[in-house]
Amino acid sequence: MKFRIALIAHDKKKDDMITLAGEYKAFLSGCALVATGTTGGRLIAEVGLEVDRKHSGPFGGDLQIGAMLVEGLIDCVIFLRDPMTPQPHEPDINALVRACDVHNTPCATNVSSAHLVLSQLQLQAAQKTTI
Repeated sequence: MKFRIALIAHDKKKDDMITLAGEYKAFLSGCALVATGTTGGRLIAEVGLEVDRKHSGPFGGDLQIGAMLVEGLIDCVIFLRDPMTPQPHEPDINALVRACDVHNTPCATNVSSAHLVLSQLQLQAAQKTTI
């Protein structure tokens, strides 16, 4: 089973997302990845991952990913949020995080929680391949 992971990062967190994805590149390469526009573009160009790019967050990308989540097409969301900068699309962000809560989908919103979630998924994937 391929994990289906959404990767989203606010502007000031995009470098953190690139670093994180680089650390988990081998694992993420075996996953079905979806990302918002600019984040997805950087993941493709800088990390070499295959990513299904949606619109940028302010143009509806968060909502597109939220819709996929509601349809059961996303297993996990890594959303590196910038808590110090107001976002013009804050209602969309809140709707996505709420959808994660409603549908009991793991949602990491900072680098520390992203490491925990990705490490656990990587462990689960390794265990499934050895069984």
